[in-house]
Amino acid sequence: MVGTGGYIALIIVGIVITVGVGQILYRSGEPFLEEVFQNKDTARSLNRLLVLLFHLLTLGVLAMISIVDIPSGTSGLQAIVFKTGVVLLIVGIAYGVSMLVLLRVRERRRQAALSDAIDQSLAEQRQGRAPGRIRRGGSGPGEGQAQSPSGE
Repeated sequence: MVGTGGYIALIIVGIVITVGVGQILYRSGEPFLEEVFQNKDTARSLNRLLVLLFHLLTLGVLAMISIVDIPSGTSGLQAIVFKTGVVLLIVGIAYGVSMLVLLRVRERRRQAALSDAIDQSLAEQRQGRAPGRIRRGGSGPGEGQAQSPSGE
């Protein structure tokens, strides 16, 4: 059983780890979310919400783990280390799942953009135009005349 000092140490260590990892997620996550959602305001808002969710989940798990008794035969320090390790494992798993979801969202958006580009290219080819080129035509002066490289 861990005494009051052990609980306080576990909570302090857990809070420091949570805040530290939360700051890393906040700073590093925004550029990634901007790429995924292609909107800076949306990315910033979602990043704040995700970091808040991270803090709440981590501190909630930390609070629950802090009251779990470790089998006897372990010292107070061993119990604190064990509980901190459990918190880190749970946070790591949650982070990994979140990254997988965001990667899938990004990949789907990339596939959709690529599919749209291919569809547009095929549509242009069906209309007899080369992809990405605008057909020149109309009743402007010099229509149908070849121009020299100097533009004359």
